[in-house]
Amino acid sequence: MILTDHAIREAMQEGSIIVEPYIESHLGTNSYDVRLGKTLGTYSDDVLDAKKHNTIEMFEIPPEGFVLEPGTVYLGVTEEYTETHKHVPFLEGKSSVGRLGIDIHATAGKGDVGFCNHWTLEISVSKPVRIYHLMPIGQLIYFELQGQVDTLYSQKSSAKYNNKSALPMESMMWKNDF
Repeated sequence: MILTDHAIREAMQEGSIIVEPYIESHLGTNSYDVRLGKTLGTYSDDVLDAKKHNTIEMFEIPPEGFVLEPGTVYLGVTEEYTETHKHVPFLEGKSSVGRLGIDIHATAGKGDVGFCNHWTLEISVSKPVRIYHLMPIGQLIYFELQGQVDTLYSQKSSAKYNNKSALPMESMMWKNDF
């Protein structure tokens, strides 16, 4: 089941969902709108290697905006810091963003119960498009759980994205055993 605006508010009041900063007008009928943070990152290497730590170069979006180009993976971040302790959060792009040809995630739309951080966005575009800091970029949808969670994401020793950061995080695939 997807939480409604009323249920999201109740979960926030009890502390099982946290969104900072919280802006009441960003609460939709069954989602919460998040905005694009000020920092973007691009990978330094032309060829990425799944077994190595691929570094990113970060820069801030200027006030006049920044033009994203096709063929580049941009790592962005949500302005909002979130915590979800009893629900499964899904991050989806807003339809207005999709209609500009912007994808905000390649594969990582689902969060884990216990995720406590800003969301890193894997942004790609189908044609050049200018984006801005604080523009609406996505919406969080919360699903109810069935059953008990044994280990929250924030408590897993294998969790690779637990370090609280308002900066985009590069892939940590290299930490896996394969």
